[in-house]
Amino acid sequence: MSRAGRWFLSSGIQEASGGVARYHFIGERRNARVSTEITGYAVSALLELEERLGGSEFAAAAEAAGIVLCHAWDESCSAMPFEWSADGDIPERHTYFFDNGIIARGLIRLWRKSGESRYLETAIRCGESMRRDFVNEHDIHPVLELPLKRPTPRDARWSRTSDCYQLKSALAWLELAECTGDSTFTGEYEKALGRALRTSSRFFEHEPQPGRIMDRLHAFGYFLEALLPRAGRPEVRQALEDGIARAAAHLRAVRDGFERSDAVAQLLRVRLWADQLGAVPLDEDAAAEEAAWTASHQMTSEEARLDGGFNFGRRDGKPTNFSNPVSTAFSMQALALWQDHLEGRPLPSWRTLI
Repeated sequence: MSRAGRWFLSSGIQEASGGVARYHFIGERRNARVSTEITGYAVSALLELEERLGGSEFAAAAEAAGIVLCHAWDESCSAMPFEWSADGDIPERHTYFFDNGIIARGLIRLWRKSGESRYLETAIRCGESMRRDFVNEHDIHPVLELPLKRPTPRDARWSRTSDCYQLKSALAWLELAECTGDSTFTGEYEKALGRALRTSSRFFEHEPQPGRIMDRLHAFGYFLEALLPRAGRPEVRQALEDGIARAAAHLRAVRDGFERSDAVAQLLRVRLWADQLGAVPLDEDAAAEEAAWTASHQMTSEEARLDGGFNFGRRDGKPTNFSNPVSTAFSMQALALWQDHLEGRPLPSWRTLI
């Protein structure tokens, strides 16, 4: 975890602006564009590092990322854009439901740490946009064009559909209800939970290309993670038990061809939290195996841009060309939770889920 922390601080994945790139192209030695979603994930990851390792540098980096997100909010159309740049150059003018929830949760965690009202205010704006602009009579629009907020056409890609994975971002509504006392946010999460439970059983059937099952497994992990706050309910407990078994079977069936480090880490996190919450007893052997697979993706290099970060994954046994902040955040947290379990420590609240 300390090596992952150094990577977040020293690799350049967080740029001088405070924004965090979607990923780093290893071969080309350059970053992708700054993503508001990934900057939101980084806020949570940096605060996780500060809480577990100490060190004011992690909190300072989280603050820098949080300030970028506050600045990124587009007042002209009351929306959080998909990307951000210091000079205002944003080629793709879209806003995503999923991104808004991730950003809101990162800002809520930063507000709880710092007490700075601007972080909670921006999180509230994101949460209100999620229900005002994306929720419709039948489901949730995944992507809207800006500035008109017109829904984009949907297609077979999981990120361009409205499906059970959206529940991960609906967690923001649950946390906003806790922070603000506005119970209507809880109602939005509950409606999203009901839709997710109804549609999750067919999630993998919607993938026309077998080679993309691993990508869909990553998205299915979002659904499983977002069930944790209601793990005491019988129908949710059953969904967790069935979902963990399905995810584990898919992972083991396809990982030799393509394995995403974030998908493995997500499954491990869900196993550990579901066990602590009394929902699904931990399969120790499977968890140990997944912990080893997760750890195997951490990179060792003489270059600070790579050392300690986690690779996006492997195709046919070869590492990909991407050093990835989300993979690093999920993996370091999963391995820290696994260490907590091995040493008999209680796991932290599901609210710390990155």
